[in-house]
Amino acid sequence: MGGWVSWGAVGGMALAALIMVLTPGPNMIYLVSRSIAQGRIAGLVSLAGTGVGFLLYMTMANLGLAVVFVVVPWLYVGFKAAGVAYLLHLAWKAIRPGGAGVFEARTLARDSAGRLFRMGLITNLLNPKAAVMYLALIPQFIDPHHDNAAVQGFTLGTIQIIVSMIVNALIVLTAGSIAGFLSARPAWTRWQRRITGSLLGLVALLLAREVPQAARP
Repeated sequence: MGGWVSWGAVGGMALAALIMVLTPGPNMIYLVSRSIAQGRIAGLVSLAGTGVGFLLYMTMANLGLAVVFVVVPWLYVGFKAAGVAYLLHLAWKAIRPGGAGVFEARTLARDSAGRLFRMGLITNLLNPKAAVMYLALIPQFIDPHHDNAAVQGFTLGTIQIIVSMIVNALIVLTAGSIAGFLSARPAWTRWQRRITGSLLGLVALLLAREVPQAARP
């Protein structure tokens, strides 16, 4: 990697990004719901919005957003608390009796390409998993012994974006087929809801357990 980032960091970042993108969350739920309700093109347009959201996160994190959260730690705590509450809300919607799973069809109004893009962007910007990725996870792969921390951050962020966009694109393109498969198998649908809700709840609990370094005594 040109001496900037070790291959170990590249592999670790790619694996972490893969695990994060495969864990159900606001991005996956929005992209799948749009793909099923309005078609693959709508899902891909929404995905483009989430991609821009990742770029904004990567840029802000490397230009000092993390410093703001260190100086004013309660902002980070508040942001994470809101994200935990939202993930728990999604978990309850999936697990509760009569709840809906990620790949169950929903009746949604058809949105314009511009609105699809904006909603994909907003959903990602408000996604607590994205915030944790850039403010807590990626810095762990940065080598503090080099002076090029920003270059490392942008490189690792680019790897995360590539992995996330490829996996999400595959999810968008196959969402309709998966939904059709599950609709013909009610028992599978129930298990999908339970697994999705459990994973969302687990992510929420893991986020709730983490305390920003700056907020520790």
